[in-house]
Amino acid sequence: MSTGVVAILVLTAVELETRALARGLSLSPLLSVPFPAFSRGSLRIAPVGIGACHLRERWSLLVGFERPLVVSAGVCGALDPALEVGDVVLPDSVIDRAGARLSVTASARQRAAAAGGAPTATGAMVSSSQVVTTPEAKAALRARTGGVAVDMESAAIVAAAAAHGCDSMIVRGISDDARDSLPEELMTLVDVDGHLRGARVLALTRPRILAAALRLRRASRHALGNVAGSLARLAA
Repeated sequence: MSTGVVAILVLTAVELETRALARGLSLSPLLSVPFPAFSRGSLRIAPVGIGACHLRERWSLLVGFERPLVVSAGVCGALDPALEVGDVVLPDSVIDRAGARLSVTASARQRAAAAGGAPTATGAMVSSSQVVTTPEAKAALRARTGGVAVDMESAAIVAAAAAHGCDSMIVRGISDDARDSLPEELMTLVDVDGHLRGARVLALTRPRILAAALRLRRASRHALGNVAGSLARLAA
């Protein structure tokens, strides 16, 4: 089934997500940019930082072809209690930090290709200004917004795509469900690029933090593997 996609730009939060998806898609390093990025043909993937903090400065270096389909990809947290770790979320809209709802504009055919016939969650992604770490906070955010999942980048990525006349899609995998708690200390271990902060590494010697980090790592690998499958079908 042809999706009509000529070029695809996949944007993740951090390098770990970019590298995992690049391996799953058998991409090669893109050496023309001064940050980790990968490509094959008209498919490119790169990180834009937690909260999309690097998006503006990296956009012009990555959009080397005319009006690609821009995909926000990576992991996310579940707000809908029915979602489980590893589930793929293909939202039809995203709610930004101000509460504005932005439409995801990929075609129905493109979304169907990414889904590949498997059950996927639709509805709204919520882009938060901070990591939502507790079941209580997730429930409150769902009650306030009606969102099915939460990340920190999709609203900025979808808005940038619209501003540049590009269609957009969100393909995210659940790394923590609505009942999971993420220790606050775990969230302070990495910088905006997802690299471990040297001064905080000692926190990993605490059994509770180490166990949570290993659990999140396994869940993220599972989620990213499923996201890579969706992207492969989209790019086929």
